[in-house]
Amino acid sequence: MKQQLTEQEKRWAVISLASIPLIMTLGNSMLIPILPVMEQELDISKLQSSYIITSYSLVAIFLIPVAGFLSDRYGRKMVIIPSLIITGAGGLVAGLASQLMDHSFLLILGGRILQGIGASGAFPIVLPLVGDMFKDDEEASTTLGIVETSNTVGKVLSPILGAVLAAIVWYLPFYSIPVFCAASVLMVIFMIKDKGGEEKQTRFKEYLGLAKDILKEHGRWLFAVFVIGAILMFILFGFLFYLSSILEEDYGYKGIWKGVLLAVPLLALSIASFTTGRKIKDNLNVMKWVIFIGIILTGASVAVIPFTDKPVFLLSIFLVCGTGIGMALPCLDALITESLEKSVRGVITSIYSAMRFIGVAAGPPVIAIMMKGNISWMASVLAIFALVAGFLGYRNIKP
Repeated sequence: MKQQLTEQEKRWAVISLASIPLIMTLGNSMLIPILPVMEQELDISKLQSSYIITSYSLVAIFLIPVAGFLSDRYGRKMVIIPSLIITGAGGLVAGLASQLMDHSFLLILGGRILQGIGASGAFPIVLPLVGDMFKDDEEASTTLGIVETSNTVGKVLSPILGAVLAAIVWYLPFYSIPVFCAASVLMVIFMIKDKGGEEKQTRFKEYLGLAKDILKEHGRWLFAVFVIGAILMFILFGFLFYLSSILEEDYGYKGIWKGVLLAVPLLALSIASFTTGRKIKDNLNVMKWVIFIGIILTGASVAVIPFTDKPVFLLSIFLVCGTGIGMALPCLDALITESLEKSVRGVITSIYSAMRFIGVAAGPPVIAIMMKGNISWMASVLAIFALVAGFLGYRNIKP
């Protein structure tokens, strides 16, 4: 964006930007608490129910880099708006299938895949758009913190909202998705000014070459950021899937009450994300150590899962885990947007977002399989992944 925005325009633009990750998160995370209900209604296994989350994320992994290229070539809004519409259409397909068909599981997955196609061009494009809009590094860091906080606020609201809607009728959360997307489309159209098209001459082959050159120059620390993002999402969504399942199956917490219990530790994640985004400013060295400390908190919390089966203790563990993840995520975002030139932000943030989606896609099915065995193995796997992330962060990220 070449034009200077007024303070009021910036404020509304930030609100509009923040609405996108909020809605994308609601469209996925609010289904996790009601997966046990879907298992009963659709007569499917726990592993099959995890596919409802995974199918959404899996397709996005492959399309995010394409969306990043298109946003660099034609402008961010030109990609974000159609993507939100496609996401809403996917929710509508899943809702209609759930309501009108007796054996609707496969068509629900089809709707979720359509949502994933839309998601690939929504939230991942927000990160480079923030870098385009806000030239001041401190202002960009603050905005990224707000955007990441909006993402985590969606995670806080999603278990409660999903439970409330499912209490009316179990497939209502699917129908809420097109409503949310329509609201975000209107906000993006009228409140975000994006002339776009600054990179119109870039061809896809050149785009891939640009990505190769950037990875060659900055590959060491970018590799660490990509892997850490994937691992943190894997732990978050895997732990959330595990906690949602055992709260209902082992302790009898259902519906809205279970949603509230899940929301409490997710609120810690949201607060940590917002606070971190405001405090790190443009200090890259501080970002590195906040990431490292956040990973240590995450790894230490999941390592003690097997030592008790009391729900209060498990929720406390998740609270610490969420705090650690909330500390790390805004710093990972800011490292990319503040360390790279605008011309390459689209391609790099696309790869980063795709890696995060890999974690989201892998978490639920892997945990569903591991829950059949000894929980100690599950906790060990999560802790080892956190250890790897911490090692990469300490060794490879050198501002």
